[in-house]
Amino acid sequence: MIIYLVGMMGSGKTNLGKKLAKRLSYSFVDTDAEIEKEAQLSINNIFTHHGEAAFRKLEQKQLQKLSTSENMVVSTGGGLPCYHNNMDLINKTGTAIYLKASPVFLKSRLKNQQKNRPLIASYNEEELLVFLQQQLSAREAFYEQASIITPAINSNTKTIEELILKKKQ
Repeated sequence: MIIYLVGMMGSGKTNLGKKLAKRLSYSFVDTDAEIEKEAQLSINNIFTHHGEAAFRKLEQKQLQKLSTSENMVVSTGGGLPCYHNNMDLINKTGTAIYLKASPVFLKSRLKNQQKNRPLIASYNEEELLVFLQQQLSAREAFYEQASIITPAINSNTKTIEELILKKKQ
């Protein structure tokens, strides 16, 4: 079984994914980390030197590779489910969990990480909030195709059971 964690950047996919994988005795993979390892470039450098379209192709290739795995928790990049029919592949090959978060919550988590995130690196706090509102509006339809939708909350203070409460109706 593959469990895919989807949602906006800053929603806690990597943190929760590591905890969930440990609890289930599954392996854990962060798609962005795998892309950096294989490309031998940081995500920032991929965006800067090759552009977003090239990065999205690398995400698609990584997802296709991972989709044949077993007993794995996969933390996806925030945009991964929104391109190249990736959400369809996610739903065909595993269980998707959407970590749903408000733009205000995401801004509070991301404002000190902007240098490491190419899509938001140049924004001030007000622009960051507007960007997150726009991105969430554009991406929510993809994320909501997940089998399970749960609030993205501070996963440092909650157990797995408290985080993954309800299946989508």
